Amino acid sequence: MRDFLPVTKNDMKKRGWDQVDFTFVIGDAYVDHPSFGPAIISRVLENAGYRVGIIPQPDWKDEKSIDVFGEPRLGFLISAGNMDSMVNHYSVSKKRRSKDFFTPGGVMGKRPDHATVVYGNLIRRTYKNKPIVIGGIEASLRRMAHYDYWDDTLKRSILLDSQADILSFGMGENSIVQIADALNSGIAVSDITFISGTVYKAKTLDRLYDYITLPSYKDMKADKLNYARSFYTQYVNTDPFSGKILAEPYDDVYVVQNPMSKPLSQDEMDRIYALPYMRTYHPMYESEGGIDAIREVKFSLISNRGCFGGCSFCALTFHQGRIIQTRSHKSILDEAKLLIEDPDFKGYIHDVGGPTANFRKTSCEKQLKYGVCPNKQCLFPKPCSNLTVDHSDYLELLRKLRALPGVKKVFIRSGIRFDYIMADKDDTFFKEMCKYHISGQLKVAPEHIADEVLSKMGKPENSVYRAFCKKYAQINKSLGKPQFLVPYLMSSHPGSTIKEAIALAEYLRELGYMPEQVQDFYPTPSTISTCMYYTGVDPRTMKPVYVAHDPHEKAMQRALIQYKDPKNYDLVHEALVKAHRTDLIGFDKKCLIRPKNKNDVGRKNRLSKSGRILTAEEKKYGISFEKYDSIINEQKGKKKISKPKASSKRKK
Repeated sequence: MRDFLPVTKNDMKKRGWDQVDFTFVIGDAYVDHPSFGPAIISRVLENAGYRVGIIPQPDWKDEKSIDVFGEPRLGFLISAGNMDSMVNHYSVSKKRRSKDFFTPGGVMGKRPDHATVVYGNLIRRTYKNKPIVIGGIEASLRRMAHYDYWDDTLKRSILLDSQADILSFGMGENSIVQIADALNSGIAVSDITFISGTVYKAKTLDRLYDYITLPSYKDMKADKLNYARSFYTQYVNTDPFSGKILAEPYDDVYVVQNPMSKPLSQDEMDRIYALPYMRTYHPMYESEGGIDAIREVKFSLISNRGCFGGCSFCALTFHQGRIIQTRSHKSILDEAKLLIEDPDFKGYIHDVGGPTANFRKTSCEKQLKYGVCPNKQCLFPKPCSNLTVDHSDYLELLRKLRALPGVKKVFIRSGIRFDYIMADKDDTFFKEMCKYHISGQLKVAPEHIADEVLSKMGKPENSVYRAFCKKYAQINKSLGKPQFLVPYLMSSHPGSTIKEAIALAEYLRELGYMPEQVQDFYPTPSTISTCMYYTGVDPRTMKPVYVAHDPHEKAMQRALIQYKDPKNYDLVHEALVKAHRTDLIGFDKKCLIRPKNKNDVGRKNRLSKSGRILTAEEKKYGISFEKYDSIINEQKGKKKISKPKASSKRKK
């Protein structure tokens, strides 16, 4: 039967079940769509013959809330949802968000902080010996000891704090079925130690071979540099082909991580995305306003997984890995036809992509046999000589989608890796992207313009982005399309001082552009950038890195990117004075802000002591600073102070 999986005991009985095999507790509302991890895992288990009941957003203060289906035959599954619960709840300034897009009506507070840990302990209080399997993005990125930004401390593996038995990390489709099969065959959960893509607890390491012992949790707590070393060891062992078993010692137990699961074949990807998803949220949420998160993905298509971009602030290396996995054209076209049949479809496919839209094949041929290079990146600092740059398959897919009856436009909204485009000697994709797949503007992520910061971010030098901008403008001009670039920028990333933040502001001044949104660096678990933030060193080199920890300095760096915004004036002014860049305070076109008074202006713009020599700026406006100050005094109390208009009759 094609229907939502049971969410009540009555739903279970309608299917003729007397018991579920697995009770799946999730922090999100129940959305049965392949863009939602719990939906994929539950459908994969169903396809493997297992009975799964869903408990979305249980009341964690009530032990009965996880007893909807009674005792499951095999065990409990837990996922905090599509996001880490702390990222879902808090902004980078640690302020509580006002809306949860994965909850009915956007209501905040339907899941606890550190949801995986809370749900695990809730279940364990009632079912003391029942197997508990945790997974999803929160568990995956907290699988070993990790820095928690919100508590500002190094936390233990989430496997220990949640009291779970086993952790499935990464995308998890293969590992979850293997776990289910092992439990179904009668193997004790404590003996399930042999599955790729899992983490488990062990009293000894006697049965292991070819493994690496990481620094102990105690040693990492005592010395942050030990954590940096541990993190980088984990980072270079994320490859499923070359990665080693890792063991992290605690006082009385080891947390052991097996190598990552092998990448899915195209046939496996196709089968997963062809499962009978309802492709929307459960109807029980309709009266509460539905689930906003579905609107972003309802008419989008996932074409790939994985990313070899290697951005330092991204956790994809730890979660999906660096090897690209793709769906076939037929699979994607079949899903597109389902979109077209939807009564709400207006002819626009909102996106075709994944973590990076224009990656549709592995970065080089050897990866599927030997894995990725542990100590080298494919695109950073320069494209590898072995890199295969090829947009032909993605281009062919987009052409097929454009040709479908009922499709008016196919957009690309996933991240576009502009340095990969620039490495392509064939401009066909670039031209067709501009001609057919942009709606007036293209969003790209240079993140910064200072090479000192870009090197810490794992991003290409600014010259690559400038070349991309130039070529983008040329192509659009030749097409007669007035289209623009919208750059995503990040403030306060490790390596960025006030100096680099000012350089970014000056670059934006040259463009005549002020971004509406700025992402302040957010230290989320299991990224190189977060390791830098916590330890003060780059784990790749162990060299010191400047880190802006002070909230006020972070606010100044952020304000500089939006220096034109009046509410940022005081922060920008303070930053420029602190950096001895008062030359950027004045009326000249190179200045970022206007002066409050004559003492604010850089030396080159000031009057001589006699007051008889006028600067170029004074001549331009036909006014001395004394007169300027008097105007300021006259306008005190007004919300806005206008710049004095240039005089038509200037006095000599």
